[in-house]
Amino acid sequence: MSPLTPSQWSLLPDEPDEPAAPDPLVQAASATLRSRDGHFYELTGQVNRAGEPQAGLAERWQRFFEAGGAAGWQELSAKALRVQRRVLEDGASYNVHSDGPPLPGEESQQSGPLARHWPLELLPMLIAPDEWRGIEAGIAQRARLLDAVMADTYGERKLLNDGLLPASLVLAHPQYLRAMHGARPAGGVHLQVLAFDLTRCADGKWWVVGQRTQAASGLGYVLENRLIIAQQFPEAFRQMAVQRLAASYRDFIRTLMKLSPAGQRGQHVRVALLTPGPRNETYFEQAFLARYLGITLVEGADLTVRADKVYLKTLGGLERVHVLLRRVDDTWLDPLELRPDSILGVPGLLQAARAGEVVIANAPGAGWLESPGLTAFWPGVAESLLGEELKLPAIQCWWCGEESAWRRLRARLAEFVVVPTFSASSTTQHFTPIVAAELSDEDLRVLAARIDADPTAYTLQARVKPTKQPVWVRGALEPRVAVLRVFAMTDGEGGWTVLPGGLTRVAPRRDPLADAWLSIQRGSLSADTWVMTDGEVDPTSLLSQPLQAADLRDVQWTVTSRAAENLFWLGRYTERAENSARLARHVIEASVMVQRGAMPAAMLPLLDALARRHGLVGAKAPAAQDDPRGFERALLASLLPGSAAHSVGWNLRALLGCAQALRERLSPEAWRLIHEAAAQFEQHLRAVLDHPGPAAPVTDVLNVLARADTHLAAITGAQTDRMTRDDGWRLLSIGRQIERLSFHAEVLAEAFSQGSARQSQVALGSLGGAQSQQQTSGDTQPLALTEDGFALLLGVFDSTITYRAQFQTRREAPPLLHLLVHNTDNPRSLAWVARTLRDRFAKLARHDPDWAAAIATELPVPEAWSLAELAAPGPALVTHLHRAVAQAGELSSLISQRYFAHVIGAEQRVWQ
Repeated sequence: MSPLTPSQWSLLPDEPDEPAAPDPLVQAASATLRSRDGHFYELTGQVNRAGEPQAGLAERWQRFFEAGGAAGWQELSAKALRVQRRVLEDGASYNVHSDGPPLPGEESQQSGPLARHWPLELLPMLIAPDEWRGIEAGIAQRARLLDAVMADTYGERKLLNDGLLPASLVLAHPQYLRAMHGARPAGGVHLQVLAFDLTRCADGKWWVVGQRTQAASGLGYVLENRLIIAQQFPEAFRQMAVQRLAASYRDFIRTLMKLSPAGQRGQHVRVALLTPGPRNETYFEQAFLARYLGITLVEGADLTVRADKVYLKTLGGLERVHVLLRRVDDTWLDPLELRPDSILGVPGLLQAARAGEVVIANAPGAGWLESPGLTAFWPGVAESLLGEELKLPAIQCWWCGEESAWRRLRARLAEFVVVPTFSASSTTQHFTPIVAAELSDEDLRVLAARIDADPTAYTLQARVKPTKQPVWVRGALEPRVAVLRVFAMTDGEGGWTVLPGGLTRVAPRRDPLADAWLSIQRGSLSADTWVMTDGEVDPTSLLSQPLQAADLRDVQWTVTSRAAENLFWLGRYTERAENSARLARHVIEASVMVQRGAMPAAMLPLLDALARRHGLVGAKAPAAQDDPRGFERALLASLLPGSAAHSVGWNLRALLGCAQALRERLSPEAWRLIHEAAAQFEQHLRAVLDHPGPAAPVTDVLNVLARADTHLAAITGAQTDRMTRDDGWRLLSIGRQIERLSFHAEVLAEAFSQGSARQSQVALGSLGGAQSQQQTSGDTQPLALTEDGFALLLGVFDSTITYRAQFQTRREAPPLLHLLVHNTDNPRSLAWVARTLRDRFAKLARHDPDWAAAIATELPVPEAWSLAELAAPGPALVTHLHRAVAQAGELSSLISQRYFAHVIGAEQRVWQ
């Protein structure tokens, strides 16, 4: 794990004073007095009510505190601090989509989510073996029921035909996918992993308050919580015989492989986790889970469907994907058959599922099972399909679409929580749950009228008092409302395994409204869940084991085409941002000097051409030679993102976007540098441009650009020295070299084109200075190639010091062109860039040497260009430069076609 930076240490809370009493049981028992409101309290194992005798600690909590002894109690605050430090080190986060300001230490973007640190509570939820057996049996039964319901509703529809499920509740749900009716999933299993939310009510029993059937989240966070919290209480974890999680995860992946056609034939099976991407709220846990399970994390753009088979686009070509563990909701899975505006799914994925060529966990079309309006129907459905009564009760719900139920309960509306029946869509209503007891009489009448108008959209849920879990706050225990999420995983043969643990969500404040739902999105905390056993603890572990030499013989890291493309453009945008910042600084400085009379006005056409060619000003900006002051104002205003097509700010924001898509591949330091470069540039520049007065201080703008240049130099260093040299890195480097070759060739061509437009006898003989003054006179002097133009070129190429060290004050074309075109030791010269580009490309395309050789022969070789010819009057130099720019563009297109889009084959002709 990465060490904390000083800025991250500042996010950790100060350690509070430790309690003085040494006895942990006395300290814990005192906390029982804080929960006497009729809720079940996990710390005591019973309901505590005011006026009743004080309850003692539950047996499991006695064991927990005794395991640590007095020293353990006194170290709780230090342990809480270590938990938060570990969360920061792991980068565990939860993206909160909010328009509000970020909290201290949170990362934010103007149009994106806030990345909040994962809110992990110190104390675990403790579940005794006997009560876990009841939960396990009830959850496994409900999982069997839901899979049978899926098979029926997408098959014979007996439940609908017999009226056991209302057709208007099922078929009207936006996540019931008619396109999947009649389709038999690969392996014959519709549901592979399910999540159920439970809470313990005042009767001491566990009740189901909700279920997640299409893309259940939390499995990654369960692992993160366990890995952190178990280390804080090793003695308690061992003495209390807490069940391990690894075997369940291992068996789940094996089952998914076994369900696929390739697995049934004993062939190699590739499993991938389909994520909505880095902007999804639970992206961290998706990436964490994929790494833990050893499967590939993919986005929709990584996949393609051909001949009803799903393929992963990689740098090595198309590789078959047999299993998709999805975290993309139903309606976004396939833009061909579902939402056409979806960029999260894969075109043709539903057809691949119908053809049985890919296992999708869970099968598309499972989202409708989450509707709370179905709750009252499940007992009857269980009796019909399973011939069993449900072992685990659910919180009572009444669907208002049943006229008799709504008519009977309308007068008692204030007793319920009103929840939406359907998920949001263009045909259904969706709203935030409403606690009717909080409404005024008038608001209740309005709500009742709304339900009367569209009763099917509303469901009434009974209010309950969820269990309370002890949390460690400011050196003491406090009771907080808690909900437990448990996970059920299929064995592929009709049986189900319930993960012996879960994700406990805890209210962020004491004594909130006693509603049976909690959300990390709304600020809830998370806690580990310890399920104790009275048998043997399974020692299975999926954590990395020591590798042997044989394990490393053929090890390779698959680089997906999407990651490769983002790395390619990360390199291009890094170079583009650096070039545009440096060019903007030199153009602004030169423009100011011209207006002050320190530089001839003959420089203005070159400044104008360079600024327009590289997107530093918009098309409507006044020409520099006609209105120097107006040109300068337009240039300053265009530095911000959105003001010009490729402004400095625009390039920095594009760089940040690429980095956001590559968070799992970038070190925390590299990500922080990029984030700071983009955020601070925009923040500081806006402050300067908003400066009161007639004009923004140019010196301050130049300082902002200089700071951005420093940031970008650090980013370049991180990319050069702190990234593994795999094919992904080679693409990043190729992107940089393509951008640098194109930019520098364009700048040189623009500068010398300004000169070559004059009389050819002086176009390239000299770039100004005393020698030029002697050879030319009057209007035959090349305007763009004065002493100042010479300095401008060296500055833009970042080669001023190098030139002075080698050629002192000489201002002649041959040494300049030697340094900027021929010198293979200068990383800014065209020859060095082109040579590096050829080397990187040869290694990238090493598996297709004929294709690589055909391209390499067409790449520019600037060191072979005749220096005498370049420095002589005529179009030779500009012609070479324009051809180099075109070749860089051709190479970029060919790389995109072969490695990112996979639309050409090696046998095709690559150069025209």
